[in-house]
This record gives sequence, structure tokens and C-alpha cells, in this order.
Amino acid sequence: MDKKRIFNLLVKKSMKFVFNLDIYKYSATMSNKEFTSKEINPLGSLDEWEDDLLERYPDPEKIATAKTTEAYRNYDEPARDTVREFYRLNHTYQTYDFVMEKHRQYLSFDKKEMAVWDAFEFLNQLVDDSDPDTDLDQFQHLLQTSEAIRRDGHPDWMVLTGLMHDMGKVLCLFGEPQWAVVGDTFPVGCAYSDKIIYSEFFKENPDYNNPNYNTKYGVYTPNCGLRNVHMSWGHDEYIYQMMKNHLPEEGLYMLRFHSFYAWHHEGAYDHLCDDHDRAMLKWVKLFNPYDLYSKNPEPPDWSKLKTYYTDLIEKFLPKTLKF
Repeated sequence: MDKKRIFNLLVKKSMKFVFNLDIYKYSATMSNKEFTSKEINPLGSLDEWEDDLLERYPDPEKIATAKTTEAYRNYDEPARDTVREFYRLNHTYQTYDFVMEKHRQYLSFDKKEMAVWDAFEFLNQLVDDSDPDTDLDQFQHLLQTSEAIRRDGHPDWMVLTGLMHDMGKVLCLFGEPQWAVVGDTFPVGCAYSDKIIYSEFFKENPDYNNPNYNTKYGVYTPNCGLRNVHMSWGHDEYIYQMMKNHLPEEGLYMLRFHSFYAWHHEGAYDHLCDDHDRAMLKWVKLFNPYDLYSKNPEPPDWSKLKTYYTDLIEKFLPKTLKF
């Protein structure tokens, strides 16, 4: 085992100690509510959410050899208990005020400043050593996404979008609970769509009964455009805000809305969309299969890819990124 791998394992073990405390006080925005370690990290790993996505939205080419669509959508299986609890927490605590507080907390980008390659090393602290089937780190998974995009002949900016799309998961390393980092995203400040997974859990959200937020349009106006809509907080919004000055509009839509399944897979929230959103939707749909279906246990050969990606980063990004 090399020194880099040993270092990452030590870091992860120290992080697990912190987040396995019996009680962890999280966020003044929650009125100093005390969350247990299980409420901070209801999933065994972030990959459990992505595995659930693959079962909800299976690759059409694999359905026939795997199992039926009905089987994929059986949410009553015991194996889904952690995912259900994850969404209960997400839907209960992702309020409009919570999102606004996260904007104030993170969008000043004053937590860290790192060279781009150091940022990938930082992200790699989230490598899942609970999975016996893969030894791939976060950067290698991102490379698989970006390489799949490149193999299909898409432009450089889209390759970079694939490489950066999960960088926002560093929020976990800043102490955010899993339900404020990953999960299907949705608008806050208006009525929740029943197209959102486990929408029944929104009944416990304070905004559900708040007349300012529980109408069809809430704080918004008809067809105001998604650029004027606040989304639930997580890695999508964070990396979108970080990349706003570095990628074209199509790439920014891919980043901000790649987990907005109620919109790009279920057709909800069109009443908030304008014509620009509808034109951009095809790009989000183009990106989604690369996000969902590009992972595999074979690591990319970095020695053959390093020159291309070094040039790509230099073409689009500054020398350092602010988090």
C-alpha cells in the first residue's frame, strides 16, 4: 500500500471518529438542534444514494438482463431503510431558511484555497473504504465520467464539467451532514412536487404548512426561470456557484441541475421554467447518463491521461480554487 493510500485511510478513520460521536451539534440554523451520528450520516456511504439512483433510473440497455422496471422501483425492500431515513432527514430539514443560511455560510468561498490538483487530493479523503469491490478514489470516478464524455466526442468544456461535477462533495469534509451534500435536489420556497422521491416526508418540513412557501409559486412568479429559483442545498449548487465564471451556460446547467430528477426525469416544475430553461434541459439530459452509468471497477490509466487533463485545467480554470 503506497503512502498516499495510507494517508487517506488515516484521515478517513479520524473523520469517522469525529462523526461517530453519540451526539453532534450541527448548525445554528437548526436552532442548535442536536443530531445523532446516525442523523448526520444515515447512509453507510455516499455511494448508497448513487446506487439508489441506478435502481430508480436503470440503464435501459441493462434492464432486460438484470430485473424488471417494477423490481427496480420496489421501495419497500429492507435494504432501502437507510435511503428512506436519508430522505426523511433531507426533506424535513432542507427549508428555505436553511438554504439561505448555507448560501451565507459557503458562497463567500472563504473556507480554503487550493491548487486544482490539491483540491482533488482533498476530495479523495472521501474514498469509500467500506466497499470491498473497488479501490477507486473520488478522482478516479470523476475521470471515468469525463473520459466517457471525451470518448463520445463532446467538447472540452463538457469533459471538464464531467471532471468537476462531484467536487462539491467536499462539503462533507467541512462538516456538512450527508443530507446537505447529496440527494435529489428540488426548489425551496414553493410547494413540493409529488414527483420528488419520498415526497411524503415533506409533511414534517416547517415550510410545508407555511403560507409563504406552500403555494404553487410560493416566493416566485410564473415562469420566472430557474436562475431565479433557490434549490435545496448540496454539492450541485456549491460546484455550480464555484464554476460560474469558468464554464459555458450549458455546462453550468449540467452542474446545478444534474440531481434535479423531478425536473429532468419526471417533468415537474415546468411552471417555474422559462424558455431558456427548456432549451437547456436537453444538455442536462445529455449529461445525466454519463453521471449515472460511467462508473466501473477498472481505474483509468492516469499516466496516459495526465497531459490532456493538465492542459484542460489550464485552459478553463485559474491556478487555485476557493472553497
